[in-house]
Amino acid sequence: MNTTTPIQRKMDQAIELLERRFLERSELIRLLMLGMMSGENALLIGPPGTAKSQLARSVAQLFGAEHWFEYLLTRFTTPDELFGPVSLQQLKLDNYVRKTAGYLPQAQFAFLDEIFKANSAILNALLSILNERLYFNGREKEEVPLQFLIAASNELPDDDEQLTALYDRFLFRYEVHYLQQAASYERMFSLPTNPLPVVFSLYDIKDIQAAKQVTIPEALIYFLYRIKQDMEEKEYVLSDRRWSKIAGVWRTSAALHGREQVTIWDTVFTPHMLWDVPEDLNVMRELFERQFTEMLKAELENELPLQRLQQLADKWKEKESELHAFQFKKEVGAKLGKEALERNGQLLEACRTELEETARDLRNRLMQWEKREHDLGAYVLEKNRLIHNVEKYTVKYAYLRIEGERILQQLQKTYRTIFDKEIAGADYDFTL
Repeated sequence: MNTTTPIQRKMDQAIELLERRFLERSELIRLLMLGMMSGENALLIGPPGTAKSQLARSVAQLFGAEHWFEYLLTRFTTPDELFGPVSLQQLKLDNYVRKTAGYLPQAQFAFLDEIFKANSAILNALLSILNERLYFNGREKEEVPLQFLIAASNELPDDDEQLTALYDRFLFRYEVHYLQQAASYERMFSLPTNPLPVVFSLYDIKDIQAAKQVTIPEALIYFLYRIKQDMEEKEYVLSDRRWSKIAGVWRTSAALHGREQVTIWDTVFTPHMLWDVPEDLNVMRELFERQFTEMLKAELENELPLQRLQQLADKWKEKESELHAFQFKKEVGAKLGKEALERNGQLLEACRTELEETARDLRNRLMQWEKREHDLGAYVLEKNRLIHNVEKYTVKYAYLRIEGERILQQLQKTYRTIFDKEIAGADYDFTL
């Protein structure tokens, strides 16, 4: 078990504090933590009264919120309200410069409600702030200190080209619903309201982002490309910018877990970075989960080489009839040519050796696998402590074990058919 690092302890504390206040928001809270550490913007879609703005404020409080900015946009919102008033003193000098202190260009954390109500006078400035972290103040190009911006909307943008460009700047997307569980309604009236303590410093984010120079293995690059292909087959298209940013989030996750290389476990939140409308989330999850399971199999090939074992089991199953017939002919004393006798004898011995060795090895691997399953939850959280539905991933391990058991049964059945006995040392309790 890896030692918990200071940033991981802070993440755990922050998640616990937020989960006490925001019910049925465990996945969203973890998604926002990852977005915050990645420096990527998040968009919350949902009806009024689902605590979107309250959650955004609470996330900022974890940093002290000294440089916090929030605003509700309408069709009539002016640039002065977001970016600051024009400096009259500079205007006298023929310089059109805004006084940005206390406004969005100077904020480190921000929340913009009803983001898609922004008019064209605001949109262009927002686009550069959200993507390049730049604000064009008159003739000057200023870097903005923005670390994380959460936006909210009751509805998705229409087909307006500028709004579509704005929408593409939000890598993380999440649909927020009203509370569903009766237990949540019982707790809703006794939630803590005291201010949240400061948990993080800005250096925590900078340290993680500085450590993002982790590598992405070729196998995971191809994994992402297969997802892209699967989406395009269903006529879903993402911009190159979003694919690149997804890889950046994977690097952030690896850095958070002290890894120098991205693993499949750093990809688990990817479906929330793929959809354009909430109705597509289930499709994205299905495409992702299929590729994730195949990648997980490949990653665990050293521990449970299912593909190699299945190929070997199939090889001898194809020769089952031939070898069984040879055994029968020998038993009844049928005449066999010397060449056929020697060839089939060698094949039979090779079959015996491979089936016995493979079955015993697989049986031992499955026994070790079962021991791991007793504490799979801790194992999964060690791989990615942001996972909230641990059971979903422990089930994947159970499926892999079941697949291994099926292969073992196939090996044993082929051996019984050919040699009319059980494989010594390959006994296994399939009822577990």
